Amino acid sequence: MRVDLFDFELPEAAIALRPASPRDASRLLVVRPGAPLADRGVRDLPALLEPGDALVFNDTRVIPARLSGIRHRAGGSGQRCEAMLHLREAPDRWRAFARPAKRLAPGDRIRFGGEGASEVCALSGLDATVEERDEGGEILLRFDLSGPALDEAIAGLGALPLPPYIAGKRPTDAQDTTDYQTVYAREPGAVAAPTAGLHFSDALLASVDAAGIERVHVTLHVGAGTFLPVKADDTEAHRMHAEIGLLDAATAARLNAVRARGNRIVAVGTTALRLLESAAGPDGTIHPFSGATDIFITPGYRFRAVDALVTNFHLPRSTLFMLVSAFSGLDTMRAAYAHAIASGYRFYSYGDASLLFPERLP
Repeated sequence: MRVDLFDFELPEAAIALRPASPRDASRLLVVRPGAPLADRGVRDLPALLEPGDALVFNDTRVIPARLSGIRHRAGGSGQRCEAMLHLREAPDRWRAFARPAKRLAPGDRIRFGGEGASEVCALSGLDATVEERDEGGEILLRFDLSGPALDEAIAGLGALPLPPYIAGKRPTDAQDTTDYQTVYAREPGAVAAPTAGLHFSDALLASVDAAGIERVHVTLHVGAGTFLPVKADDTEAHRMHAEIGLLDAATAARLNAVRARGNRIVAVGTTALRLLESAAGPDGTIHPFSGATDIFITPGYRFRAVDALVTNFHLPRSTLFMLVSAFSGLDTMRAAYAHAIASGYRFYSYGDASLLFPERLP
């Protein structure tokens, strides 16, 4: 499909630079194809679902994946660079997006937390070798540390990777370390938050429980590729970056039981949805899943595992707007986004939410 079909004009003022406070004070646009749009609040979500439905949450935890350092090359002077980790390939290896990528080459050594970093970082620097670099600016880093020791070093040296449309407008601060993490995050590994989950407070989760709605957790470590624009003119030419997911056998059985009794599976966020769809067979049965997925969902895709979706408002021409257009219909979503913009909804990671129901394909 042509990528320009997923374009729309978004006023700069619609981009949220801070979340609602408290978390569950966000607005919620309810989108049912063929029915009028409904303006509600996130706190209304339990009343919009049925007892026995299941909300599926992505329990990944964001790590401080933005590393700043100095490149060292034999016979040359050191140069500043930055690496945004996005996919762990081994206990000592991460794929990363580098800036400036053109200055890096296989064999280069990078000292993260060295010159120009804080005194604490300088005392606990982290060294890595560039093993690969592609033309798009992606590199493969082999660190001198491995496993838990590497995790500890990254936690000490790295910075929270706020999305570029926020980080470009203000610096990351201490409040973001709380705001940009779900209250149920427990599995470290993401370099971007599953932002639909940011709306859920402990109080809202208690309301979900009181309404008889199941809570189910899966894990998909969100990668920085979620921020990348689609540069191709056609969706067929776009390459999705892989992300690591886990859905165990007990969780698969719980979700299949939800469907078997006639209730709905409601994904909290596009990350949970993509993992569920990766784990589902042609008949909709959900199977255990462990490993990488690069599923790319565009209109025409037939959903197997998900009956409703809670999600934020996404970027123009993004893979996420393509996904929601596949779920509820492109015309429906264009109309929903036009309404959201006109009604003052807040967009992107720290913005408001929507509850989407599927378009029924013939």
